[in-house]
Amino acid sequence: MSPIKDDNKQRKWRNSHMARIAGVDLPRDKRVEIGLTYIYGIGRTSATRILAQAGVNPDIRCRDLTDDDVKKISAVIDETQTVEGDLRREIALNIKRLQEIGCYRGIRHRKGLPVRGQKTKTNARTRKGPKRTVANKKK
Repeated sequence: MSPIKDDNKQRKWRNSHMARIAGVDLPRDKRVEIGLTYIYGIGRTSATRILAQAGVNPDIRCRDLTDDDVKKISAVIDETQTVEGDLRREIALNIKRLQEIGCYRGIRHRKGLPVRGQKTKTNARTRKGPKRTVANKKK
């Protein structure tokens, strides 16, 4: 097979498939820097740092990533970051440990109340859920 046909074949494959890193399909039309933030545990700052370490231009689109670029990015993520399922599991185990030792934060997690010292007399609706009206007692 000639090198031109082989290059076209690889380009067609790249254009028809999404780049898959850490088990997540990156959106094809976004810049790589933004696309990496679709991975749980990677934000803008981490994405920029990962791309700098991998030596990949952050301004190219995900669809234009070569297989070599994807491998470099995956290698950097595997070395430096805890992402996706591992990170979710680690966070869940940390919360479970807090609950088991019975510390204040663990109790707040168990009761579904704010953990970091916020007031609960009025707000805190995100943690407490929708309002439940309590009937008045008659005297």
